[in-house]
Amino acid sequence: MTAEELRVLSPERASQLPPLLHALWNDAQGNWSAAHEFAQEVETPDGAWVHAYLHRKEGDAFNAAYWYRRAGKPVVTGPLPDSLQAEWNSIATSLLSSL
Repeated sequence: MTAEELRVLSPERASQLPPLLHALWNDAQGNWSAAHEFAQEVETPDGAWVHAYLHRKEGDAFNAAYWYRRAGKPVVTGPLPDSLQAEWNSIATSLLSSL
């Protein structure tokens, strides 16, 4: 599966995804709250990365920076739409490659 295929999965197929991919799918559907709920349940560096991305998208730079540090990733700031899209794709590609 590709990142683009992840975006357009049916809700039924998405419900069978691992939590972090389900979080990204929810985010792609415009459901930030559900995405955040899934992300905060996974206490791994990948979970922290998804969590950081979501807080950056929300506009909470302070909280995002905390989660980027927990993920071992460089702190990314600013909610620029192109960079948010690129980060979503990076996270999705990374998570999908480990399935």
